[in-house]
Amino acid sequence: MAQNSLILITILVFFTVATASRHISATNSSTNLVSEVSDGFRYGHEGILTLSSSTNELELCDQTYGFMPCTTSVLGNLFLISVYGYLMFLAATYLSAGSELMLEILGPGIVGGLFLPILGALPDALLILVSGLSGSPETAQDQVSVGMGLLAGSTVMLLTVIWGSCIIIGKCDLQDSFAIDNQDTKGFNLVGSGVSTDIWTSYSAMTMAVSVLPFIVVQFPQILHSASGRQLTVLIGLIISISLLIAYCIYQVYQPNIQKRRLAFAKHKHVRSGILRYLKTNAFGGLLDDQGQLNREVLYKLFNSVDVNGDGRLSQVELRSLVVGMQLNINLNEDDTVYKVMKEFDTSGDDEVDFEEFITGIRNWLEEARLTKTHSPIAGPDTTNYIHDYYEETKREHYLLGDEGGEDEEHEEGDRDPHQTTIKAVLFLLLGTLVAAIFADPLVDAVDGFSTATSIPSFFISFIVLPLVTNSSESVSAIIFASRKKQRSASLTFSELYGAATMNNLLCLSVFLALVYARGLTWDFTSEVLVILIVCIVMGVFGSLRTTFPLWTSLIAFVLYPLSLVLVYILDYVFGWS
Repeated sequence: MAQNSLILITILVFFTVATASRHISATNSSTNLVSEVSDGFRYGHEGILTLSSSTNELELCDQTYGFMPCTTSVLGNLFLISVYGYLMFLAATYLSAGSELMLEILGPGIVGGLFLPILGALPDALLILVSGLSGSPETAQDQVSVGMGLLAGSTVMLLTVIWGSCIIIGKCDLQDSFAIDNQDTKGFNLVGSGVSTDIWTSYSAMTMAVSVLPFIVVQFPQILHSASGRQLTVLIGLIISISLLIAYCIYQVYQPNIQKRRLAFAKHKHVRSGILRYLKTNAFGGLLDDQGQLNREVLYKLFNSVDVNGDGRLSQVELRSLVVGMQLNINLNEDDTVYKVMKEFDTSGDDEVDFEEFITGIRNWLEEARLTKTHSPIAGPDTTNYIHDYYEETKREHYLLGDEGGEDEEHEEGDRDPHQTTIKAVLFLLLGTLVAAIFADPLVDAVDGFSTATSIPSFFISFIVLPLVTNSSESVSAIIFASRKKQRSASLTFSELYGAATMNNLLCLSVFLALVYARGLTWDFTSEVLVILIVCIVMGVFGSLRTTFPLWTSLIAFVLYPLSLVLVYILDYVFGWS
């Protein structure tokens, strides 16, 4: 793949140079009257068509790096945008492939928390960097709108068009506010079909909403209609952005361990509720007497039903039989589960549970279950209806944490050679970084040239076109995951979208603010920032408050995209905000 892509890159660059690097020239000759044409040819008085010479030419377009092709025509710039855009698409693909290979080798800790988010945002960051790095401050101020357009367009596209598309592609039938995996029989029912995610996805949405804080800080002078202190607020915004970026990466590094601990606790809690439900179902006479106290006679019979050998003590083997017999349909480590149950009941430390210890343990569990929010009417002190509510709560909590019995869909068959995989991953990462670094600046120049040739503001071109290139890997990956129509894949889909938007708000904004501060540029992007705030806060709050998204929620996402473009146009070109 890498070899073929290198050949393709070479061919594209060759033809781009060959077809788009002619210049407009003016030639004065005493012998020939020469008329200029825009495609690099000239006509002599003999009527012979000849190529214009490269010497003594008046260049009307600046060549990137001094040798990359340039043009002033609409079609020429459109061609360059297509070529350079495809090369940036390849760079994003290489970075994504290399990141996944590194994740396979080193695991989700530092790689998943630090390298993957940064590498995913690298093409965007490079384009933003080169948009304001080259040329005079005046030129940089003009071209930096390309970077802002990419920053806003990337975030908005991910949270609107791609988000809504994933809802439609990943929709399943909804039952009791949950999506049923791999069951899609209701068609395009706006309320009867949709997707469900785990609770960690809601946390990702919440984090994404918080990540817009630097945008708000840097907008304070405009909010207060003050012309002073703008550079200071840019610096403060930069510091806050970098600080949040570091905190986010640290959280991502430790998040897998946090998830494991919370999932283990939820599993054990579900086991306790399952045991209580099992005891209640088999307690002929009720677990509690008329005064609301434990019914020792009934519990003694239940104790004896578990005590298979009749020695008056429950061993780990007998507790294991109880746990297995409950059939909780969750992925359990039976040894660990039995150990935890034994630890809660065995107060004497002899690795066995006698009847009194059994009574004490059940009493403690019932007190915890009693605190469950219940909608069951309490008929008297002997009621144990709250056990059902407790069981359903623990079942829901376990479901929201995203455990599906240990099925690993993303596991590839066959073991790879770690050494070869490492080499392949490094090559992909180096190649992707190199291609992105080389062609980011020419792409920005082509966008700026197309904007000049068509009189279309460069912000709108970069807002619509560039995110299709730089976010291609995240978009394709999200859609593929969504098409699997499972809660786990849906959680991965939307977590990836929220994570990419968060990195745009932190890493890419940090690069942008550093450019503005270092080069003394003017921060005058009120309407663009407003669009980012609206989309991020609406979708962030929306995603953090719920874990099930009916099909109608996709309509909200789709509407936000054109609304963003219209809002920027009205604020900038009708009300003159910029």
